[in-house]
Amino acid sequence: MLKRVTAPKEVKSVGIPIGNAAFPSPFSSGLEYASPARGTWNIVHTGMLIPEAHEIFVCAAGCLRGVVLTAAELNLSHRFSTVEVKENNLLDGDMEELVIEGVSDILEKLPKKPPVVLVYTSCVHHFAGCDLDMIYGELRLRYPGIDFVDCYMNPIMRKSGLTPDQLMRSRLYMPLKARPIQKGSVAIIGSDLPTDPDSDLVQLLRKNNLRIHEITSCKSYEEYQEMAESECYISCYPAAKPGGDMLAQRLGSKHIYVPFSFDYAEIEEGFTHLAETLGVAAPDFAGKREAAQTALKETLAVVGSAPIAIDYTYCPRPLGLAKLLLDAGFSVKRVYLDVVTGEEKQAFTYLKENYPHLELYPTVHASMRFLAEKEPTNFLAIGQKAAHFLNTTHFVNVVEGGGMLGYQAIFKTLELMQEAHREEKDMRNLIQIKGMGCGGCCG
Repeated sequence: MLKRVTAPKEVKSVGIPIGNAAFPSPFSSGLEYASPARGTWNIVHTGMLIPEAHEIFVCAAGCLRGVVLTAAELNLSHRFSTVEVKENNLLDGDMEELVIEGVSDILEKLPKKPPVVLVYTSCVHHFAGCDLDMIYGELRLRYPGIDFVDCYMNPIMRKSGLTPDQLMRSRLYMPLKARPIQKGSVAIIGSDLPTDPDSDLVQLLRKNNLRIHEITSCKSYEEYQEMAESECYISCYPAAKPGGDMLAQRLGSKHIYVPFSFDYAEIEEGFTHLAETLGVAAPDFAGKREAAQTALKETLAVVGSAPIAIDYTYCPRPLGLAKLLLDAGFSVKRVYLDVVTGEEKQAFTYLKENYPHLELYPTVHASMRFLAEKEPTNFLAIGQKAAHFLNTTHFVNVVEGGGMLGYQAIFKTLELMQEAHREEKDMRNLIQIKGMGCGGCCG
């Protein structure tokens, strides 16, 4: 019997006090909801960072809908193609042939052969036991002048092994070919957004006259290949860490992970370790902690007792930010996240013990479809999802850390909070823009 599905008259809140939350999964897994906050990047955006790359998605029509729209919204349809998998391909057992001939047909019809092609297979290929090694082997034989990269649009990979996000960031550097390593040359890898020139990382590298490679600034495939001459690869985004290790091992270089953090000791430890690895003088942190405390007090004087909510799309350490602000006297009421990462375990434990009433809310739980505030609230939101769920026009519109790092991330966050408190933004229109900042990176 068909049952009409409508919004229930009353929906029980799924938010819980952090004092009652379990690590690392505070919420049960089940039917999921996607909010209209679209600023974070997806695998289409990320793959387009490779200059001159052409993306080919091989999957069912329903799955293609979203990625096709993403490419169109970016005005990059000329760098994007699809091969549709139909029911008969599963029944006839010709999946391998479909991929090989479909990709070949696309390449033959392009006005110019691209130097690199990203082929995205999907979960149906894994269910069918598709021989992906054979597929890529045949494509490389047919087109020896093209670098083929295996990429995945596979939701079944989300709960075990490397996540699709981790895999995509590792695939960004698979086409790099070994070159003689140039001393004094480094590459910042794994982030979708350019590293802020004012960040502690760029300042340290420039102060020591190191040549900086970054995929977000590469204009050609040849310039992209120059990243392989780096003596050290530096990643700052958690999802980039596995790919950085693979890249360094493959090209015989070093990989240093400098975590995005709001903890003074962790910031200083990370940059000291980086400086030692690079053989340069450690940064001078004298007065930084005091300056950060002063900035916190100045921002608190502006924001006052305004309720604050943080979500994980703003940065990879939402609980670390909550800890920093709560300890400084800010009225942080909510944090929106779906899981607690291993890097946040210490902050999670600290908040659980010291601020047990801090509320955690999921973002993908099905009930959140009905729990977004209908009337505007006076919350100051840090992140797009928090702004949506709390229906506030006072929010910090940044995704994925915004290229910030080190103490600079603390100072910049506080500046953005003051700005968000003073000025209103058109929340509903801004958060619907996919891949925030992507237009400045992709050509």
